[in-house]
Amino acid sequence: MPLSDPTDYQHGAAAQTAILLVNLGTPDAPTSSALRRYLGEFLSDPRVVEIPKPVWWLILNGIVLPIRSSKSAAKYASVWTDRGSPLQVGTADLTQAVAAEMARAGHHVLVRYAMRYGNPSVASVLDELARQNVTRILLVPLYPQYCAATTASTLDAVSAWMRRSRRLPELRVLNHFHDVPVYIEALADKIETQWRQQGRPDRLVMSFHGMPARTLKLGDPYYCECHKTGRLLAERLGLGASDYVVTFQSRFGKQEWLQPYTEPTLRKLAQDGVARVDVVCPGFTVDCLETLEEIAMEGKQAFLSSGGKVFHYIDCLNADAHWAQGFSKLLTTHLQGWDTMAPTDPGALAATRALAQAMGADNLG
Repeated sequence: MPLSDPTDYQHGAAAQTAILLVNLGTPDAPTSSALRRYLGEFLSDPRVVEIPKPVWWLILNGIVLPIRSSKSAAKYASVWTDRGSPLQVGTADLTQAVAAEMARAGHHVLVRYAMRYGNPSVASVLDELARQNVTRILLVPLYPQYCAATTASTLDAVSAWMRRSRRLPELRVLNHFHDVPVYIEALADKIETQWRQQGRPDRLVMSFHGMPARTLKLGDPYYCECHKTGRLLAERLGLGASDYVVTFQSRFGKQEWLQPYTEPTLRKLAQDGVARVDVVCPGFTVDCLETLEEIAMEGKQAFLSSGGKVFHYIDCLNADAHWAQGFSKLLTTHLQGWDTMAPTDPGALAATRALAQAMGADNLG
């Protein structure tokens, strides 16, 4: 693969620092064709589907995409907003909020977002940052709990870009934040705000995205980190063991996934006489199809149709002010040692650039 050629690169330009937030991704539109493109990219990732490639290619293109694209398009249409996909809108808003917090704290950093699948792609945003002479990047996969299918896949995308790039930036990675106090506190604040308005439920359901059970046996820490998040959040809220339950949603295929499953749990709670449940999704930083449609709509229907009386879905953290402030402080700790103050005087930069050009030193930074 040929190296990229940033023809507009200028020697002597001020080096910059960037924070790159990366979320899972979303289709460009709630249409069958857009979903086919998006799901084709997503489900072709070997981190996501660990089936031998030739076998999976036949299944994916012959069965899954033809059937699932139109069904998924209808689901996306049910949550689509005037501004677009909820995941894209929420991620953009969080990015803007973090940028504002960083500026308020005196840090001169670029804050951008990308999507692992779909647009804006990781590669396109990294290309943009390279053109802006970003030489230091804090990479932040927006997944609180580490999972090979999400966090590691994000690093795969960055690595692919680096393999074709000439000038590589310094790179730091926020690997996970499942037990970081500011994250737990932001979740608790979100939940308590709703409880002050509507009272406490009979049971709090903490629903995390599911993964095949075999990933736990293979060493993926995701299951353990989900449960640690649940335990810390319950302790912060003052809940006893019988007041909450940790579940896993979004199963795909016939293999065994991490249990207990969310929808059967909601049905069982209703059948056992639990009148009200509140559901929160601490594995998602931004609301998306899996929270707004699968939980707030399908989960609600499952609970109420099984005898439950009251169902509340508690929104994700999104760009809430409390979370944006805490998250920005967390990110700042990972910038330690990097110069994030205002750039050097423009006159000095011009002199440096002139010197570099006079020397003909094509590889001076």
